[in-house]
Amino acid sequence: MPSGGSGPTSIERPRAPVKITDVATLAGVAPMTVSRVINTPDRVSPATSAKVQAAIDALGYVPNLIAGGLSSRRSRMVAAVVPTIAHPMFAGVIQTFSDALRLAGYEVMLSLSGYGENDKEALLRALLGRRPDALLIAGAAHTPGAIQMITEAHIPVVEIWDVSSHPIDMLVGFDHEDVGREVAQFFLNKGHTRFATISASDPRAVQRTQTFATCARQAGGMVVGEAIVKAPSTIMAGRTALASMLPDLTERTAMFCSSDLLAFGAITEARKRGLAVPERLSVCGFGNFELSAASEPPATTVSVEGAEAGQIAAGFVLQRLTGNGPRQEGQWHVPFHILERATT
Repeated sequence: MPSGGSGPTSIERPRAPVKITDVATLAGVAPMTVSRVINTPDRVSPATSAKVQAAIDALGYVPNLIAGGLSSRRSRMVAAVVPTIAHPMFAGVIQTFSDALRLAGYEVMLSLSGYGENDKEALLRALLGRRPDALLIAGAAHTPGAIQMITEAHIPVVEIWDVSSHPIDMLVGFDHEDVGREVAQFFLNKGHTRFATISASDPRAVQRTQTFATCARQAGGMVVGEAIVKAPSTIMAGRTALASMLPDLTERTAMFCSSDLLAFGAITEARKRGLAVPERLSVCGFGNFELSAASEPPATTVSVEGAEAGQIAAGFVLQRLTGNGPRQEGQWHVPFHILERATT
């Protein structure tokens, strides 16, 4: 398994995990009280519960929900956290990741975080409380509380689908700004001067389309429309966004959509409204879903090696769990390229 570029060193981890006695000391209560707050909170006063919970949050303590239930320290289970599996790209990564781990005798426990940050810490606490042997998590932007819980778990961690100057442990991803820049240059090379975007509201999608728009403006182009729809992407959202832009699409325009689902919706609506594709509206999506090749006309898209990302992430995890091969740290950059088809 190739190691890719050597990234920054990992965040230094404490020597020992936080124990229930540490929480009890900080909260000024007995360890049994901490246990009651965790397991039977109705038996503890609200004031005491609040004090103990504050100590848990401050220390990043994750209760061991399976303590005493295993004969060994290994659960043979790896936790994976992605926003959604409705998006074919995440589904593909998880499939290849899970297949590779299963061959090695590990099962993947999948959890969907959605696109909001509010519940992610609670989700991570619940997952890490089951004591997985390793963690795969989509994205590299986390709250301080989430980072503390993850590092306190003392398990191999692979972040996917992003790049970061400070990975928690290992990272397999790509630069979303690079995607936006490459698509903008692709359209500029074709002589386009008017541009538009449709993006889902998640940070990675917005990063792609905003960088695209910025590059287009810096090259002297005019951005005539920018629509952001609620994540996750849907075909109908692409149709609705395109319909709202029609008054501004009076001349030849190049459009970048943050996913192939939005692009398919935009293309469908454009054809329904008599807007010729690609003569009046050139469209590029993202993800290289089966839909983009099967649509009429076949859609130009950005292809990311999602299956490769899942395989590499699994290889990193297994190397750390089994000790076979060189220790992997830092980042592996997943390649991407533009697949030009009939919509451009």
